[in-house]
Formats: sequence, C-alpha cells, structure tokens
Amino acid sequence: MTRGRALEVFDVSKQFGSYRALDHVSFTIDENEFFTLLGPSGCGKTTLLRMIAGFESPTSGAILLYGKEIAGLPPEKRKVNTVFQSYALFPHMTLAQNIAFGLENLGWDKARRDARVGEMLDLVHMSDFAARNPLQLSGGQRQRIALARALATEPQILLLDEPLSALDLKLRQAMRDELRQLQRQTGITFVFVTHDQDEALDMSDRICVLGDGQIQQIGTPSEIYEDPENRFVADFIGETNFLDGTVVSVDGDKARVKTPFGFDITTFQKGVTGPGPVTVSLRPEKIGMAEQATGNSLTGTIAGRNYMGGFTHYTVDVSGILLRVSRRNDVSHADSFDIGQTVPLGFRDDSARVLAR
Repeated sequence: MTRGRALEVFDVSKQFGSYRALDHVSFTIDENEFFTLLGPSGCGKTTLLRMIAGFESPTSGAILLYGKEIAGLPPEKRKVNTVFQSYALFPHMTLAQNIAFGLENLGWDKARRDARVGEMLDLVHMSDFAARNPLQLSGGQRQRIALARALATEPQILLLDEPLSALDLKLRQAMRDELRQLQRQTGITFVFVTHDQDEALDMSDRICVLGDGQIQQIGTPSEIYEDPENRFVADFIGETNFLDGTVVSVDGDKARVKTPFGFDITTFQKGVTGPGPVTVSLRPEKIGMAEQATGNSLTGTIAGRNYMGGFTHYTVDVSGILLRVSRRNDVSHADSFDIGQTVPLGFRDDSARVLAR
C-alpha cells in the first residue's frame, strides 16, 4: 500500500541575527514513518523540530502538514504534539489528569475522556498507576506518561525531542523497543530528534543526518551506515578508518583507487567524477584478523587493545598507518591478541567506500 506524505519541508532556512541555524533544508516524511533527525549539538535539528511544532517560524521556506501550509499557524492549531526531554508533566496532577488535560482543552466529555485515558494507560502499561503523581515515578515511567499524554489527542505527527537522553543506558535501550512498538501500534508518524547514532540506527525507518544547518544525507539506517555520501556522515555514524587514496579511473558508481598500502582496489564511490585524491572509508568490523583475514592482505602489529564485552577493539600499526579493527570475541576469548603481536589482516574491495574530499 502506498503511503501518503505526512510532512513536507521545502527550502526552509532559519536565521538568528547573523547566525544561520538552517540553510535551505528540504525533505518529505511519509505517514506512519519513524523518521529521525540526527546530528551533533548545534546542527539545527531541534530548531527544525520547533518549527514543525510551531514554537519557531522559518525565516524562509514552507512546511506542509498533509498538504496544508502550517508555518503561520500557532502550535495549538496544528495536529502535532511534542514529547520533551524533560517530559513537562504537571506535578500537581495525577497521571490520569495529566493525560486528560489535552482532551479537556479539546472539549471532550468526561465519559469519552475517561475511556481515552484508560486506553492510553493500557497502551503504555501504566494502568495501575493512574492515581499517582509524576513525582512518585521513575524516569522511565514518567517517559511513558509523557508519551501517553501526547498520543491521547490523536496527533497526525508526534515530535520527540531527545526524549531518552535523561535515562540510564539500560533503560534507554528498553525504551527504544517500547517507542518503536508504540509507533507501530498507533500508526502515527514519529519525528525523533537525537544526537545518539545507536538510537537512530536502532529505531528509524529513515534517518536525516544534519550538519552545520544542512542535510548531509537521508536514507535508511543501512544506507546511512554502509553507503555514506561524504566524510561527515561516515565519521559521525559509527567508527571508521579514513585512508588517503588516489582515483585511477571511474566507471559509474565504482572507482579504481590506489591505496596507501601499495595496491589498488575497485569499489563503490559517492560523488567522484574523475582521477584525483579521495578519502577511503573502511569500517573496523570490515577488516578481518588472523584466520578471518580474507581479500587484500596486510600485516600489522597490535598497538592497542580495548575489551568491550562482545567485541575487542584493536589498534593495529600497518607500516605507520594505524587501523582500528573490531573483532567479535569467541566463547572463551582465547583468540585475543596481545600488544606487540604481529597479525595478518585482510579486507575485501567492496568493504571500502570512496568519498569525495
């Protein structure tokens, strides 16, 4: 079934005095999509979210909600709700009253309100806590109530402004699963803002990577990670090794590149049109060690080692070039390597990506 467009952002810029927070940003979001705005602090993602919510106005450009311009509408006139990092629950109200607040403002009668509040409490597995107030809850429980309150009024789009950042790691991971399940259950379009790459990769249908107020790349999590379009994206999403290379020839979306290791590789490229210097991105987990060393053959010396549970991250010196290599640990961890040990390495041509400088 073809999905319609829930949100369209056309050529939006935002100026604060002499500072341009967003620079000619355009994208579309499908209905029922989990869409993430990802980027470092100061990249413009929260400013963009606030413009969709109605708390800021674009300096130029248009924002359409289901085909209707909303840039000039106040927040209460948009079928858009926001879940904030601080949750913004009313401490003097019970959880049921918090959820009912927006429904009262919409003029729902008591019977209808009560039924909807019960439905929302069930949805977030908090039915037994209806009479409590927010101060009696844990961070994860407050997060669930903030979501229930935002979903109760049936918004066309739910905006989430770094809602997991105040939670500890274990709870953040659990809430990722809950958020994704809620989005699927309700069918509401979610627009999620985060600086956390793992959150974005784990939950999103598509990711919009922002940097310096501009869109760097939009794609599925696998496209963003496996096929970065520039150095910013390759560097911001996960770990990678950047190598200096020289393009020998280009054939469509592939390029033959001379590597600093003395051999050529032929692999996928983004934005390269002809011979010249380029950057090659090679993810640490794409490099095999010892018996896993297949493809292009290298030899290096272990210069550093960090045990991380499921993986050990190595720094390997290959003729003066330091490569980061990730290796999954076996059951006994008997296959680890010591600092100073010489090891064979290998990677396939198609494990590398060529990026224009």
